[in-house]
Amino acid sequence: MEEKIMKMLEEICEDEVVNEDRDIDLFEEDLLDSLGFAELLVRIEEELSIVIAPSEVKREDMNTPNKILALLKERM
Repeated sequence: MEEKIMKMLEEICEDEVVNEDRDIDLFEEDLLDSLGFAELLVRIEEELSIVIAPSEVKREDMNTPNKILALLKERM
C-alpha cells in the first residue's frame, strides 16, 4: 500500500522528491495545490477505497508524505 500511495503522490506532484524526502511540506514547496489535493483525495478513494472528505481534514494533517501515509494506515 505504501508504494502505491507514494507512486500516486509522485504522479500528482510531478516530482520524485516526494520519495526522497518524506517530510517535505508539499504545499510550501509548491508540489501540491488545492486542485492537486482534491485529485489526491479522489484517487485515494478510487484506488484504495478510503473516503476522506475535504471537510474532515486540515491541510496540516496531510502536508507531508509521512503524514498522508500515517493517516491512511490509521483509516485502513
